[in-house]
Amino acid sequence: MSIQETMEKKLTAAFSPERLVIINESHLHAGHHHEETGHHVVYDGTGETHFRVRIVSPAFAGKSRIERHRAVNDLLADEMKAGLHALAIEPAAPGEKTRW
Repeated sequence: MSIQETMEKKLTAAFSPERLVIINESHLHAGHHHEETGHHVVYDGTGETHFRVRIVSPAFAGKSRIERHRAVNDLLADEMKAGLHALAIEPAAPGEKTRW
């Protein structure tokens, strides 16, 4: 199962979202440099290293932006350890205005 598929499964199970969009943005980071565990890494733009998660869920009602981000990051900690480098999170509760 791909990282994207795993993320979708986990986010759906944990937050029962009304709307969930996961966008692989890895291609936007081709040529970017990063130091990782003592090694110089240059992203080639392929694979599953950078994602944007747009999620609307009742689970976020009454929670601060930081609490929402923390909940998603905690849920996807294993994916971060497995090669996911960057995760842009756009969480909202139902009825809140989104830019997307």
